[in-house]
Amino acid sequence: MHSDSSIQTRNAARMPVWIRQNLGREMLYSDTARAVHGSDLHTVCEEARCPNRGECWSRGTATFMLLGDTCTRACAFCSVKTGRPTWTDADEPRRVAEACINLKLNFVVLTSVNRDDLADGGAGCFAATLRELRQRRGDIGVEFLTPDFRQVQAAAAGLFTETLAALPEGTRRDLIWGHNIETVPRLYKEARKGAKYERSLRLLEIASHLSGMEAKSSLMLGLGETQAEVLDVLRDLRAAGVQRLSLGQYLRPTLENLPVARYLPPEEFTEYEIAAREMGFAWVKAGPLVRSSYFAEEVQQHG
Repeated sequence: MHSDSSIQTRNAARMPVWIRQNLGREMLYSDTARAVHGSDLHTVCEEARCPNRGECWSRGTATFMLLGDTCTRACAFCSVKTGRPTWTDADEPRRVAEACINLKLNFVVLTSVNRDDLADGGAGCFAATLRELRQRRGDIGVEFLTPDFRQVQAAAAGLFTETLAALPEGTRRDLIWGHNIETVPRLYKEARKGAKYERSLRLLEIASHLSGMEAKSSLMLGLGETQAEVLDVLRDLRAAGVQRLSLGQYLRPTLENLPVARYLPPEEFTEYEIAAREMGFAWVKAGPLVRSSYFAEEVQQHG
């Protein structure tokens, strides 16, 4: 590992060459855009200004964001708008499922805004979308990328388990439950207002102990964390039973968001990947442009 130094905290004003990305101009980009916008759906690709949108949409994949486009929290790294949502859309699960089928997706990532205003935290929408997907295509792979569900974590886990058990025979495939730990505990107060490190770990531990589930998490690096802090988080994730891990570079989506403290070179991500595998993570994706749902379909291929 490289030693920590003053470079850790300086603000890197210019984006290094390894961050620059092809915007993606293949035909499937337009097909994906039409499927998303024509069904009045939201994707984290757009709402969070993901730098990989062009590449992923050109491959015909997208991460659908359930429960609208307004989040009840205000994480300092995120560009999704914050507010007080006053509605839910009971038809959203059907529209998401039909868009996925129209896109001929083999693997779907479902995420959402935080909905602390809902009694179930939005877990019911995830469960309903899973039912709609598996009823249309029993072999489609599904990853949930959920909020922390605050005070209803056990209830959410029970709902997901009941939903899988109630599906027809032959459609009860394994489910990946992802929740992003995002950063190191020291930076939570600044970067993740409304979240708690211990709460996120507890949710991941619950997910890892559910039959038919595998727990997955992600960190964004470059906010000012030290290497020792990152390795401590990885150890905590493994102790919680997390088997799948992604590590990527934090990129400032707007000037209102936290600045980048450091751009990590690709070789440093490789070192973290080696360390994570040595800790026992079964699947690791690490690199400057890696996001929690980036090439998520590879989970099926390599899991």
